[in-house]
Amino acid sequence: MELSCWVIVGAMVTICQAQSGILYPRDSETRQVKSLDGIWRFRSSNDSAQGFKETWFAERLSKSGPTIPMPVPSSYNDITEEKALREHVGVVWYDRTFFVPQSWKDEHLRVWIRFGSVHYLAHVWINGKPVVYHEIGHLPFQQDITEVLNYGTENRITVAVDNTLTATTVPQGSLDDIQTINGAKTVQRYTFDFFNYAGIHRSVHLFTTPDLYIEDVTVYTDIIGSKGIVYFNVSYSGTKDRSSVNCWVDLVDADGASIASTSKDGIEPSGFIGKIEIPNAKLWWPYMMNPQPGYLYTLQIRISTSTQWSYNVEDIYRQPIGIRTIHWTNSSLLINNKPVYLRGFGRHEDSDIRGKGLDLPLVAKDYNLLKWIGANAYRTSHYPYAEEIMDFADEQGIMIIDECPSVDTDKFSSVLLKKHKDSLTELIQRDKNRPSVIMWSVANEPRTQYPASSDYFRSVVNHVKNLDYRPVTSAIAQAPGYEYAGQFMDIIGFNRYNAWYTEPGKTEVIQLNIESEAEQWHKKHNKPVIIMEYGADTMPGLHLMPEYIWSEEYQIELLSEHFKAFDILRNKSFFIGEMIWNFADFKTDQSTTRVGGNKKGIFTRNRQPKSAARHVRKRYMQLAQELDSFDIPEDIDKYTASVVSPQSNRIDL
Repeated sequence: MELSCWVIVGAMVTICQAQSGILYPRDSETRQVKSLDGIWRFRSSNDSAQGFKETWFAERLSKSGPTIPMPVPSSYNDITEEKALREHVGVVWYDRTFFVPQSWKDEHLRVWIRFGSVHYLAHVWINGKPVVYHEIGHLPFQQDITEVLNYGTENRITVAVDNTLTATTVPQGSLDDIQTINGAKTVQRYTFDFFNYAGIHRSVHLFTTPDLYIEDVTVYTDIIGSKGIVYFNVSYSGTKDRSSVNCWVDLVDADGASIASTSKDGIEPSGFIGKIEIPNAKLWWPYMMNPQPGYLYTLQIRISTSTQWSYNVEDIYRQPIGIRTIHWTNSSLLINNKPVYLRGFGRHEDSDIRGKGLDLPLVAKDYNLLKWIGANAYRTSHYPYAEEIMDFADEQGIMIIDECPSVDTDKFSSVLLKKHKDSLTELIQRDKNRPSVIMWSVANEPRTQYPASSDYFRSVVNHVKNLDYRPVTSAIAQAPGYEYAGQFMDIIGFNRYNAWYTEPGKTEVIQLNIESEAEQWHKKHNKPVIIMEYGADTMPGLHLMPEYIWSEEYQIELLSEHFKAFDILRNKSFFIGEMIWNFADFKTDQSTTRVGGNKKGIFTRNRQPKSAARHVRKRYMQLAQELDSFDIPEDIDKYTASVVSPQSNRIDL
């Protein structure tokens, strides 16, 4: 993907913009959005090549054989009662029909198809004609399909989805043949600890643009005193039969009032680079750091031109933005020049039945729980989350460590490196304008004990640095003296499971080990340090005294011992955050160490609290009071007894 870059001299940053954008589809005066979510037809095959050989895409999928109804968005694995579908490896097929109005053609509109995410690989046909191919799940892709549509009548979309993971996919996996009573069976192997759900996981949209359209918007914000500055680059594409293109940019506040604007005539396709200054700007602040967290403005962009037939073409797009700065030193992370201490979780997109399918009620519930418990941040472990989930973070003031899909990165190769970089390019292109994104994570638990990881991650981090200004991190599992990637990170993140995977049950080792390791990381690299993962599997309802692994009491004890270490480390200035693994229980591949999945959540999979939830809430709220002067909720402690002075209980004889 080619990039255009510009330097913001005063802010001393370089901002790059891809030549093809992936803007979220939004209705406007010039754009229409049509959802293709709903029930599609679906079938699988034991032979991944069968559908291609028999051209299932050439006509209705039902003519190729039996189909079943399949909801989109969702993972397909848990929709039926069939073990074979849950464990399916290879290609599955979807199709549905839809209509587009004749007016879209009459008005010379471009029509696009956009997928929020298909895991892992997708081939897409419209009316039997191939239109787009995309590899790497958890990221959006789109294509102009104007020329292949039937206007004013029925159209058909067909999608082939392949969930196969190999040594050169992101994430990686391998295939293995095992012998069964029915003969050889291909199974998918992978080392990461979450289930490889597959399917059309996020919304599918048709959307229109004028023939001349806004292709991309890139925003960078700065603060000088009480003044906010919004730097922007607006690029466009489309008809060549035009006169000069003019652009107007308005900044609109949360109440819908226009507060600043600028314009330029005769802009080039590569972009209108400009800035808007806002006196007494309202800043984007994280949750609990300000009475009005997550304040968003809207950048309203309009371009216009006339064609050689005096036909006026206009496009309007609105981009939400937050005004905030990110800086970091060798010991601190600062938002709007104020040090922040991250307290939150690693998470997963995961729920009963729908797997990794987008579930808006669940999204809303999760953010309510995050705020209830006093978290101000989380990591999108171990892949980019849905754009709708990220919207909540922007609006609620939740800070995000945005992670690409590379997990357990191993067997370093040039092919893998290219795909790894592609995943980061697509992630940054999607999320570059989000104020909630404060850091990029380039991998989770990569095998950085190998010398080959040094050149590999040097290249990966340099790639990110060429694209964006935010700090780079990764969640490293190796010890500080035995790995090669930490040297390239801006912020050191590490995962460690003291008293669980090492010395299970021995919570007395936690404080010493955590303090020692965090100090080693900082001493070695002279960079801020955050713990990305720690925790213990906990079976809801299991109570044992004294504390014993897997019990709710043990989870509380393990967390408390970590809290002691964190408080000592906080006072040494370089330790900038703590993230529990995990927010909620989630599904994994079958294993003798997993009882229905990973149980390290402080909430169950259906979002009910374990005993640790209220314990963590008390800590996070107390930290918010100490660090951000946040008022602790009145219900943080339940009533037990009135406080009685010891003197009043004395009996004089």
